[in-house]
Amino acid sequence: MRKVYLIVLFLLSVGTLSNCTAQSLVLKSKDLHIRYTGRINMTDEAAEFYWTGSSAMINFDGTGASVILQDERGDNYFTVVLDGKVSGTIHLENVKKTYTLAEGLPAGPHSLEIFKRTEWEMGKTTFYQFILDKGASVLAAPPVKKRKIEFFGNSITCGYAVEDTTGQDRGTAPYENGYVSYAAITARHYDAAYVCTAKSGIGVMVSWFPLIMPEMYNRLDPTDPTSLWNFTKYTPDVVVINLFQNDSWIVKLPDNPQFKERFGTKKPEEEQIVRAYREMVKNIRKKYPKAQILCILGSMDATKEGSPWPGYIEKAVAGLNDKSIYTHMIPYKNTNGHPSVKEQQAMADDLVAFMDKTVKW
Repeated sequence: MRKVYLIVLFLLSVGTLSNCTAQSLVLKSKDLHIRYTGRINMTDEAAEFYWTGSSAMINFDGTGASVILQDERGDNYFTVVLDGKVSGTIHLENVKKTYTLAEGLPAGPHSLEIFKRTEWEMGKTTFYQFILDKGASVLAAPPVKKRKIEFFGNSITCGYAVEDTTGQDRGTAPYENGYVSYAAITARHYDAAYVCTAKSGIGVMVSWFPLIMPEMYNRLDPTDPTSLWNFTKYTPDVVVINLFQNDSWIVKLPDNPQFKERFGTKKPEEEQIVRAYREMVKNIRKKYPKAQILCILGSMDATKEGSPWPGYIEKAVAGLNDKSIYTHMIPYKNTNGHPSVKEQQAMADDLVAFMDKTVKW
């Protein structure tokens, strides 16, 4: 009797396994086969994406995959990267929904990544799970990149209006694409992990909104001052800071409400500007004591000929007396609006040329 029972149990087990292989394979947010990049908040049920460049990546053997996401407002866009190449873009809705990422692929191994191309101004995105098509199997998680970069920046780094070809410089979500910003391009050039701590309109001393970078640089959820990032989770080899473009405008606008809030009635003098930048860099240095820090500026009019802002950065860095902190100015692009796709590529080329001569990996 026991022998019959074991045979029945075996057959039931085989049937169950066969049924499982015939079904889709679900990889929930905490599955260790998923490689995340960026400042991402992990909850019990999901992963929360805020920042430009936040991504999730898997390797699998199969013919297709999808993902379940929910957007806070329905404003965010994600770039889909299949086998190392951009395969499409998904525009999210503010409901929990399944999005097809790839289908009809040739059988065999594939890599798949979703990359948040819009900034946290557009709201957060909640990631629940990847779903692999029937018959697929998950492969080992993508390896951790040997090189790591973090960028602190503003709209230029976010890819603001980069895909607006009308000349209107529209910064709404459809025209923003952090995947083609100089920062993301530079990271891919070096096959480096990429973290982007950036927000359009932000400055070192004053922004177009109440928050400034020294008040934001250490946040996990950028909208919550009590949500602090654990800097030990990601230690970059190289930190790139591209800030002061917004400061250079607002300090000339005494009627601007943020000018009044930060400075009262008198614009800051050179020493105040230099000190503010120096203190910000010192704070970042404390978080990353071994990183090489590149203090850059460009390519909008803060680096236009005659601008004092490159000099402020150089003076601030000189005062730090730190041999692993460098300055580099990307030339003024001499066109209206934010950098285009072509101009972002030119920025990346300029930065890579400088890094090739300066950075030691």
